[in-house]
Amino acid sequence: MAAAAAENALKSREVSAMIKQGFISDHHTLSFSPSRLPPSPQTTNSFPRVYSPSSSPPPPPPPPQPQPQPTPPTHSYSPSQSQTLYEMMSEEQHRESKLSDDRRHKLHLRVSKILDETQTRTTSFRDRNGTDGLGFGFGIGSGGDVKVSVVGRDGFRVTMEMHKSVLEEKSRFFDEKIGVAHYVEISDCDDVEVYVETLVLMYCDDFNLKKRLMGEDVSKILALLKVSAAIMFDAGIISCLEYLEAIPWSEDEEEKVISHLNKLELNDSVPEVLLRVSSEPSTSTRADDIFLRLLTGVLLAKDDKARREMKSLISRLLREDATSESNRLDVSKDVLYHLCHRCLSSLSLCLSEATAVDENRDRGVLMSEIAREADNMQWIVDILIDKKMGDEFVKLWADQKELATLHSKLPIMYRHEISRITAQICIAIGRGHILVPKDTRFSLLSTWLEALYEDFGWMRRASRSVDKKLVEDGLSQTILTLPLPQQQTILLNWFDRFLNKGDDCPNIQRAFEVWWRRAFIRQFAAEQDTSQLQITVCDYPN
Repeated sequence: MAAAAAENALKSREVSAMIKQGFISDHHTLSFSPSRLPPSPQTTNSFPRVYSPSSSPPPPPPPPQPQPQPTPPTHSYSPSQSQTLYEMMSEEQHRESKLSDDRRHKLHLRVSKILDETQTRTTSFRDRNGTDGLGFGFGIGSGGDVKVSVVGRDGFRVTMEMHKSVLEEKSRFFDEKIGVAHYVEISDCDDVEVYVETLVLMYCDDFNLKKRLMGEDVSKILALLKVSAAIMFDAGIISCLEYLEAIPWSEDEEEKVISHLNKLELNDSVPEVLLRVSSEPSTSTRADDIFLRLLTGVLLAKDDKARREMKSLISRLLREDATSESNRLDVSKDVLYHLCHRCLSSLSLCLSEATAVDENRDRGVLMSEIAREADNMQWIVDILIDKKMGDEFVKLWADQKELATLHSKLPIMYRHEISRITAQICIAIGRGHILVPKDTRFSLLSTWLEALYEDFGWMRRASRSVDKKLVEDGLSQTILTLPLPQQQTILLNWFDRFLNKGDDCPNIQRAFEVWWRRAFIRQFAAEQDTSQLQITVCDYPN
């Protein structure tokens, strides 16, 4: 009995001590959790006054850090209220398993640094009622009439003395809710450090607030913006948005900014920040004008190195567009075929001039002009193939009888780049990237295959970008898509040429083997189906 009485007395003294220390609060307490705050500052719910600040268990208090100022701001770490002392001890053990001592110590140092920075100098402030106050650093100092505790989800607690007039003036939430409360608890915080720093920023004027933000990264500013929006700290919201509008973002940060601002629903203030990533609704006509200007600029570029770099860049960006959202504005078929016809005209003009050129003209300049126009055509055709728009170009290229005639009149060293266009088309057909009727495929080979045979040796030797095997496979597959009699005509002609030219002729033995088996070994003759389809209709029994 004596032991039980002693234990009850001990518990009674401990509960009394908890009341004195503020763990069990009086009626002048405002307690709320940011997780229950409304999604945007436009709509708020009522937060009840409660008799206990929170139900978090107590963390072990860190050693106090002495300050040189005679009246430093109070920031302490204390355990929160619990139903019984035994529950507090049990939950403390659970919490300590989640948060290591090292992590807690680092968090303590970061929060202490934020609060200690406010003690470096004194500033004066005037509240809305005209009352002058004196605080340290950014205004947090002794003489505060409201204790504000910030409690993390892990139970980590920071308690500060603040001025009610500042809270009410700077935060519309506190202005509406604080009333006569002299103790405010913000519980269940996902980032105690950010909440503490946001409260500190309330003591800054506009200039110092912006100065305080300078040098922070985008993630930190977004975190401060989220808390400022939650407690309706308008000056903090404006400063964070202005800061975001002024600094550069990486691509990852850009995604974060867009996502956070859309979630916060800050309405009128957000469009200014997002101007760099948004524009007025574009039309396809307007987009076509831009694409036409960019592509034409590359085709007419005077600096070869810059031209190669921009070709690579535009091609890569257009490929990225092909895998992005369905509502994208892509380069149109009309723009690409407009450029195709322009390139064909330029190429025809170059070949015409080359066939009529006198001996005095620089052959090197002539070869360079033809190679450049052929390269321009290859680039546009490559884009057409990527966009699955190349079918019409196959017919267009197959119909260039006059161009093929001019081509045959030029020395191979000048013209071989043009045959790369034919090789490019055959590779795409062989891979199934271009689908055209058999008549178009045969017309293509009838017009350009002889030129490809003649130029193949120069193509292979003059350009390291030409993949010999890729060209041979593409040509083989294209030939094998034709009717068997056309395969036979083409492959017998190739057989004679290959015997005479060797490596200077494409090696399409694989196509020859397949044709041989089709023609002589696995002869296929479609049998006429004499069976008749019979359909019987009957009633289904009930």
